[in-house]
Amino acid sequence: MKNSYWIIGLVLLAFIGDRLGGMILQKLIERSQFRYSRIEKGATKNVDILLIGNSRGLTFYQPAIEKLTGKSTLNISYNGLPMNLARAIVQDQLQKNGTPKVALIDITLCTKSNQELISSFKAYATCSQPIADLLRQQDVKTYRASRVSHLYRYNSEVFQRALFYLNQSDEDWLLDRTITQAMVENAALLEPYQLKVKPQQLVALQKTIWELEEAGTEVHLVVGPYFPTFRLAGLEEYIQQVESACQKEVHDFSNLLSEPAHFGDYQHPNVAGSLLYMEALDQEGLFD
Repeated sequence: MKNSYWIIGLVLLAFIGDRLGGMILQKLIERSQFRYSRIEKGATKNVDILLIGNSRGLTFYQPAIEKLTGKSTLNISYNGLPMNLARAIVQDQLQKNGTPKVALIDITLCTKSNQELISSFKAYATCSQPIADLLRQQDVKTYRASRVSHLYRYNSEVFQRALFYLNQSDEDWLLDRTITQAMVENAALLEPYQLKVKPQQLVALQKTIWELEEAGTEVHLVVGPYFPTFRLAGLEEYIQQVESACQKEVHDFSNLLSEPAHFGDYQHPNVAGSLLYMEALDQEGLFD
């Protein structure tokens, strides 16, 4: 009988500790200046320009855009962000913060599904119904586990990012580095990088465009710059697929930059390159 009491006591202690720990960590999420925390607590109202992409979307350099246009920005891009997760975040922005005037979407986020990242966003599933629904559809085991153990929700890279930005802005997230000479010399020797549309992600892009335009947002689709000698395979076909499915022009800036000094690696301009890219977007009228 005594053993039974000990077991019951330990279970209760573990349960209380889990719930108390989860509550404390949730408060940290809510206090964070991380972009997704600000969306969930309704702190991104009156955004003029919404920027959407994977890691390449981080080259939508917010300080430069705001200086060029005098308009407010929100960049929801994240490394490896798939379009279906981006759609859930956009839905939260529309529901909790209102309609942006313009949205720019880098269409290369239709190349990957990235189930791991969707699961990592479980930290936001308690405050975001679209993210919770997507997690339940894509990873029901993680969804159920995060409902059983509240502490488990915060075992993720995304939560660590939220902690990092607890007391600082995340609007200047673009890494400023210059591609190495060795990478420059090896670019033409690499196997071509294949761009392929994931059908599920293309459907998510179509729905996101429709939801934004239905709310009153002007949507522009773009492809950002790649390193000039970095070999791409299938880019033209990729763009054609997106244009055909979405019935919208894709503005192709893949060949905009030609100097190594403007790149951090093959797929990402650095700050210097991003400044030129933002100027080109502005001249094209895509921020208007």
